[in-house]
Amino acid sequence: MENNSLIIRQARKYAKHKSVANSKNLRIAVIGSYSTQHISMVLKYLLHEECIETDIYEGQYNGIAMDVLDKSSDLYMFKPDIVIVFPYHEDIHAYPDVLETQDKVERRINLEVDYYKKIWSNLSENEGVHIIQTNFVIPPLRQYGNMEKKLWYSASSFLTVLNQRILMECPANVTIVDLDEFASDVGKYNWFDYSAYFLYKLGFKMDYLPEVCKLLVRQILVMQGKTRKCLVLDLDNTVWGGIIGDDGCEGIRLDPNDAVGEAYRFFQKYILSLKNRGVILAVCSKNEESIAKTPFEKNKNMILKLDDIACFVANWDDKVQNLRRIAEKLNIGLDSMVFFDDNPAERKLVHDFLPMVHVVDVPEDPAYYAIQIEKESPFEWQQLTQEDVIRNTDYNSNEKREKLRESIVDYDVYLRALEMKGRVCVLSTEYVQRFTQLINKSNQFNVRTIRYSETDILKYIHDQNYKCLYSELEDKFGNHGLISCVILRREGADAFIDTWVMSCRVLKRGVEEMMFEQVLEEIKKWGCETLYAEYIETNKNALVRHLYDQFGFLQISSDEEAKSIMYRLTDFKFTGAYNITKI
Repeated sequence: MENNSLIIRQARKYAKHKSVANSKNLRIAVIGSYSTQHISMVLKYLLHEECIETDIYEGQYNGIAMDVLDKSSDLYMFKPDIVIVFPYHEDIHAYPDVLETQDKVERRINLEVDYYKKIWSNLSENEGVHIIQTNFVIPPLRQYGNMEKKLWYSASSFLTVLNQRILMECPANVTIVDLDEFASDVGKYNWFDYSAYFLYKLGFKMDYLPEVCKLLVRQILVMQGKTRKCLVLDLDNTVWGGIIGDDGCEGIRLDPNDAVGEAYRFFQKYILSLKNRGVILAVCSKNEESIAKTPFEKNKNMILKLDDIACFVANWDDKVQNLRRIAEKLNIGLDSMVFFDDNPAERKLVHDFLPMVHVVDVPEDPAYYAIQIEKESPFEWQQLTQEDVIRNTDYNSNEKREKLRESIVDYDVYLRALEMKGRVCVLSTEYVQRFTQLINKSNQFNVRTIRYSETDILKYIHDQNYKCLYSELEDKFGNHGLISCVILRREGADAFIDTWVMSCRVLKRGVEEMMFEQVLEEIKKWGCETLYAEYIETNKNALVRHLYDQFGFLQISSDEEAKSIMYRLTDFKFTGAYNITKI
């Protein structure tokens, strides 16, 4: 709690500095059924620490309906990018009566769900808005004692079902944050501060304010395309107990009959579960590579195998240098990485020299390794797709591709040897989730870095003035899945490339040319005479700075302040070539 108190003090200090409203700031509205002023204060400070500047609208106490249902309210004048909604269990106007029938309870639940559907629908009239809503924290008040969970008409059962229904029925632009689970983790008797609620209308004990805001910050970072997807692991006393170079393959502690060995196996099982949901696994160890790999190959108690590791780096160089190598090899940003090492000196080195890497505060007892990652929750994503699940397999296939490339001197010969097959398709509802995810995760090959929700994309695919295209690629080593997205917008006789993103895993393999060829075909179908495009510079997308130059676009204007360059193309003849067989 000492660290939480420090965060609150720093947030109060930061709040004294008057910030100037800026059109580039992220606009966040915070509304709730209890007092949210302190939440707004800490949230603004924590986002500032993440280099995200904000303008925040603070709703009134018990102002959800007041702000949202009145279209002339200040909330709509504010035009938020994100709306954060904090409901409270006291919002339920009438809980079920004793012995009330299941049908009547169901009707009550439907009424509550319909109310929030109306809230979401109204807020979604602001195009591009994303809603973050906490679920109801179920209070530790049990009118029926031990029967509480068994009876469908109890308050606990009612709120449990309501939470589940809201989660299942919310639209794509609504993210439900499981505040009830967090409150259970800290203990409901600790969470609720009834005295503070009656005095100041605080929804929970102030001690947990920073933690609640961190839950929100993680979701906001994901919406801003700041996701972490790679877990980098030390080995000795991290993945197993002991030192492989001293203790030998059979001497390290992994025996399931040994409490310490069982703790390391438990951690390995957890790591494997992360890998199975799409987290990339890498090894960064100070060791001889052949020795470091021995337990993966020969120790029967190892749960992790070499095939689970997308990048294995073991040498005597410093870990800062090796983390950079891993990022380069995997073609990901350092800010996509999470570093886990039992050695505090190594953690400090990485923290000081690579502040963009998330360094896990590893506890001394390996029994709590998995719990610590859960507490810090660095791997927050908005969606989970098939491409995420196969990501590690794809990186392992890349090893085979690299070996092939090294054996062939001519790059065109290498591309032909990959036997690539690809296609470009008009987006259907089936692939909206993956399409949206790629747009929101891509930072390097992203010409404008504009983020969209699934709701936005669903609107576009039903709008005749928009065209959403995606491409897929496979080669003889595996299937990359959906790896590039384009959004075209028609404006009379003109067309505009609103969005163009691509996974860097397939960079310089001809996907850009294949996609652009299809873009020109779609423009011709529209009968447009001019194609416009824009490059907006960020600190990550220098990779596509000259993308439009290579396709023959003419630069027509630039804005240094907005870091924007506008392009125009009137000749729709594609003269490029690529080594992909279209299917």
